[in-house]
Formats: sequence, C-alpha cells, structure tokens
Amino acid sequence: MNDQNAALIRTFYGAFGRRDTDAMERCYHPDATFGDPVFQDLEGRDRVMGMWRMLLGRNRDVGVTVGDVSARDHDGAAHWTARYTFGTTGREVVNEIDALFRFEDGLIVRHHDAFDFKHWSKMALGRPVGLFLGWTPMFRATIRGRALRSLEEFMAAG
Repeated sequence: MNDQNAALIRTFYGAFGRRDTDAMERCYHPDATFGDPVFQDLEGRDRVMGMWRMLLGRNRDVGVTVGDVSARDHDGAAHWTARYTFGTTGREVVNEIDALFRFEDGLIVRHHDAFDFKHWSKMALGRPVGLFLGWTPMFRATIRGRALRSLEEFMAAG
C-alpha cells in the first residue's frame, strides 16, 4: 500500500464531496486523462476539470461517498457512490462506480470510472427509455454525443 497515493484519492473525493473543484484540480496531473461510459476519453486536466465543473454546476445536490481505497506506487483503485438528481428528468440516481487510477509525479494522471450504463439509464431516464433502450449501442452513442456537446458548450462559455 502506498499511503501517499491512497491519501491523494481520498483528498480528491473529499474535495468532490465539498464541491471544491479547485482542490480536485490540484489532484490531477496537467496531462491527466479521464474516461467513463459517458465521457469515454477526455484528455488534459482542463477538459477533465471542465467535465467535473459542468457536472457539479448542473447538479446542486451531488453527494459522494468513497470506500475500498487502495493504492500502490503507480496505480490505485476506489469504489465510490454518487447520489444526485438527474437534471433532465428530475429522477434520483444512486450510481455505484469503480475507479482506477494511475499516478505520475505524485498526481493522478489517469482516472477511469466504470459503472453499469443500463442500470444508470434506468435510474436517470426511467421507463421505458432507460429500461428498454439503455443497453443499445445507438442509445449510448446518443447520450455520449449529447454529453460531449454539453461539455464543449460549457467550456466555450467559461
């Protein structure tokens, strides 16, 4: 166990829970990348933090809990839970997420979150859309495209 890297993961999620994006940003390497089932491949700390700022700005009730933090010299992992109201539908989402990290120069250089997209879409969008379409590649592509357009618009406005 690398205590310094484990502390970095806890610091990141503590800042996330406080909605402190400046402290979150200090955890990321300038060359950081992020990926998850929606934002598949964001490159650079500015884009990664643009996503977090957009998501926290649009979801005022985000709650974050983290557990199962482990870290070695170059990689780490955590399980975290996000609780929020999905803005488009007003539906409550409780998303269970497994995060993987790579570290460089004492900072997070790679952050990858994995969660069940079909389960998320059912919570966020409800029936029938999330339940019946959440697993289809076309639906996933639509959600990803909308999310990336929203990020581009958010970053252009800021």
